[in-house]
Amino acid sequence: MKTKSFILLVLCCFLSLAVKAQEKSKKELRAERELQKKKETESLLNSKNFVFYAEKANPLGYRMIILDYNTYTIKVTEENVVCDLPFFGRGYNVAYGSSDGGIKFEGKPENITIEKKKKSYIVKMTVKGKDDVYNLLFTVFSDGGSNVSVTSNNRASISYDGEIKAPKVKIEQ
Repeated sequence: MKTKSFILLVLCCFLSLAVKAQEKSKKELRAERELQKKKETESLLNSKNFVFYAEKANPLGYRMIILDYNTYTIKVTEENVVCDLPFFGRGYNVAYGSSDGGIKFEGKPENITIEKKKKSYIVKMTVKGKDDVYNLLFTVFSDGGSNVSVTSNNRASISYDGEIKAPKVKIEQ
């Protein structure tokens, strides 16, 4: 009886070791997720079709401001850029009686450049809005995290932290 129980115990140990050897470790799973996210980010940037969701604003000379999530965006395509971001800072030449305090513009992007760095991508573009010219500088990391610096002629520069994602596809019925 003792030999049967001993053999059964040894057999169970070997079976559990074989199952453990086939599972992937947490490091391998995390590395696969990071690689997948990096490929998604790279394909978004190469297609020049993505949406930046702002989470924090960093105005010049002021403290960081946390924004409402999924409210403020920059939608980028090859043909058009639509920006709806809040502005905190100094305005140099703003239209009189303007009640719109944010950075809101729509225009065709010009001079788009994408530069690959060691752990990030740098995307530069110039957009002529209705009343101003905006220079956008995206620093995009492989996990999708991003920083955008907006410089214009009529306002102090400001940067935003957030992330880029694929645009949501509208399903028509």
